[in-house]
Amino acid sequence: MPKTWVEKRDCGKTPHTKVLHKPFAGIPSGYTMLISSPQEIDEFIRQLPRGTTVSPLEMRKSLAKKHKADATCPVSTGIFFRIVCEAAIEERNQNTPLAEITPFWRVDLEGTSTASKLSIDKDELKLLRASER
Repeated sequence: MPKTWVEKRDCGKTPHTKVLHKPFAGIPSGYTMLISSPQEIDEFIRQLPRGTTVSPLEMRKSLAKKHKADATCPVSTGIFFRIVCEAAIEERNQNTPLAEITPFWRVDLEGTSTASKLSIDKDELKLLRASER
């Protein structure tokens, strides 16, 4: 049986860094790159104050700084961010109170490929963001 999004989010992976020996996803060779985790991204989003919004780039920069890395992998961050979003949507569909799910709408998804992949209507996403104003 396939894992649920919540199981994927709570997988227990830990963030780690690696030194790049060749350029990767716009990150130069020699840089230290953070490979985060679904749980760390979930925690980052949960600590964002109500009514605030950050870009995926701002989130990656903040996570890199926390780990004293030069950059955060945009590829794995995108995958992990989608896991966090889908886990929250899954919990919402199971009638978990909104106050208890990860407020993924605080990360600005406009113009990202993640936005079109999520199992939530774009208008509903806008309503969630508007509910915090």
